[in-house]
Amino acid sequence: MGANAPDSRLRRVGERVSGLSFSKGKYHVHEARSPAARAALMALRSAAFRAGGDDADGFDPACRHVLIEDESGPAAGFRLLALPDGAALGQSYSARFYDLSPLSDWPGPVLELGRFCTRADLRDPDVLRLGWAAITRIAEATGADLLIGCSSFAGADWEQHRAGLAHLAARALGPEALRPRPKASERVDYPAQLVQAAGDPSALPPLLRSYLGMGGWVSDHAVIDRDLDTCHVFTALQIAAIPEARLRSLRMLARQGGS
Repeated sequence: MGANAPDSRLRRVGERVSGLSFSKGKYHVHEARSPAARAALMALRSAAFRAGGDDADGFDPACRHVLIEDESGPAAGFRLLALPDGAALGQSYSARFYDLSPLSDWPGPVLELGRFCTRADLRDPDVLRLGWAAITRIAEATGADLLIGCSSFAGADWEQHRAGLAHLAARALGPEALRPRPKASERVDYPAQLVQAAGDPSALPPLLRSYLGMGGWVSDHAVIDRDLDTCHVFTALQIAAIPEARLRSLRMLARQGGS
C-alpha cells in the first residue's frame, strides 16, 4: 500500500500493549480511545495545525493517540504509528516527504511521532516532559528502539528559520549511512543554502530541542510543507541513546498515579 494508507498490520503492532494512563500534578495523560476524548484531541490538532479546519487523515486509524489534560481541558496531544521494522517505513507519514530507504534494514519495531501540539496559551515545560514519558513507556512496551518523525518550524518561509537550520547543519546531522535522501521537490539543502549562516540552538522549536537533547539527529535537508505552513526536518532518536538518568526519570514519571 502507499504512504497514505497504512495497512492493518500496523494497527495490530500498535495494539500489543495495554492502555496508557498516569497523572502528575494537575495533568492527566491517557490514550484518547473514547469518542469524546478523540474529539477533544482532534479539536486541539485542528486549532494547532489547520486554524480550525479538519486535520484528520488516513494515518489516524492506525495510530495510538495520546492526550494530556488539565483542569482547563486538552493541554497537549500527539499520535504514534507503530511500524514492525524498517521495511515498513514506506508506510509512514514521514515517507511522504523523505526517502527512508537508508533505514529500510532497521531490524526491529519503529515508532513514528506525529502531530505533537499544545494549547495555544500553554507555556509549561512539564507538558513536554509528560509527553516524552508517555512516548518512552509505549516505545519500551512495543519493543521499539527507534523513534522517528517530522519536527516542524512554524511557517513555510525557511529564511525565518535560518539560524535554527544552520545549527542543525553544524551540530545535529545523523550518520550519513542512515540519513534520509531527498524526495520532496520543495526543500532546503543545507550545504547549498546555509553557507556562512550563524547557528542558534535557541531558534529551535521546543520538541526538536528535546529530541536533540536526548541524543537525536536530523536529516541533511529540510522540507517546505505548504499544506501545514511549516518547514520541517526528519528527526530520529534511538531509545538506547537516551542518557540512562533521563530514561530512568521518564520511566518514573510515567508510573506516577496510573496504570
